[in-house]
Amino acid sequence: MRLLITGAAGQLGFDALREARRRGFDCTGVDREDFDLTDAAAVAEALQKTQPEAILHCAAYTAVDKAEEESALAMAINKDATHSLARYCDQTGALLLYISTDYVFNGSGCRPWEAEDTPAPLSVYGKTKLAGERAASLCPRHMIVRTSWVFGANGGNFVKTMLRLGRERETLRVVNDQIGAPTYTVDLARLLCDMLEQPQPGIYHASNGGECSWAGFAQEIFRQTELPTQVIPVPSSEYPQAARRPKNSRLSPRSLLATGYAPLPDWQGALERFLCDFAAQNK
Repeated sequence: MRLLITGAAGQLGFDALREARRRGFDCTGVDREDFDLTDAAAVAEALQKTQPEAILHCAAYTAVDKAEEESALAMAINKDATHSLARYCDQTGALLLYISTDYVFNGSGCRPWEAEDTPAPLSVYGKTKLAGERAASLCPRHMIVRTSWVFGANGGNFVKTMLRLGRERETLRVVNDQIGAPTYTVDLARLLCDMLEQPQPGIYHASNGGECSWAGFAQEIFRQTELPTQVIPVPSSEYPQAARRPKNSRLSPRSLLATGYAPLPDWQGALERFLCDFAAQNK
C-alpha cells in the first residue's frame, strides 16, 4: 500500500510514520516544509507525485487559544486542506483516515462520549476540526478517529511541561475539573496502522484506557518519576483562557470494540512506557 502521512514531523505523525515503515508500508511522510496545506495547488501536486492509495491525515492547526484570533487560518488548514485530500480520495478510490479531537464535543455530562453523539464544539479550534470531519466524509472511503490529550516523544506536550516545571518548583497548581484520558502516540499509531491494514469506514474514538483530571495526570507523572513536586488541584476558572475547553473529554471505545479493533491500554502504563523511552533518549 502506498501511504501518505501528513504532519509527519508532529507528535502523532512521527510515531505513525515509524510504525507504518516498521510494518512494510510504502510510506511517504510530509510536513509543512514539504507543502503548504493552505495551497490547494501545492497539495494537488504532492498527491499527483506520490499517488497514495491511503492518506493518514495527522496535520492540523492545533493552537487552541490562538485559533480564536486566527479562525480563517485554522479553517483553511483543518477544513479546506482536508477537503482537498477528500476530493483526491473521491476521485481515485483512496482511503482517507482523518485524525480529530474531543474538542468537537461541548464537554457536558459525565459519561464518555460515543462516536454517534452529536458534536457541539465550544471553541473555534473545535469547530474547524468538526468542519474537517465533514470534509473528510465527502469521500466514500473515509475513517475518522477522535482522540484526546496526546503525548509522545516528538514535540511539546503536557508530560514534558510537567517534567520541566517539576524540577523547577516545589508546588504546581493544575486544573482538576477537566476529565479525560491521556493518549500515547505510540499506542495510537499502532491502532491507526491496524485500521489502514483492515479499513472499516466510520467514526471511532481512541484514547488510552481509564480517566483522570489534568491534576491527576500531573500527580501520576510526579509519582512515576519520584519528583517531590506537590500538585494543588484548582478549578478551570483560576486559569482563564481565550478558548473554552470541554470539561468532559471522556471518549468511549465502544465504536472500536464493535468493529473488532483492539482498544488502547490504560494510560498509566502508557505513561510509564513513555517515561522509560524518554529517559533513554535523553541520557
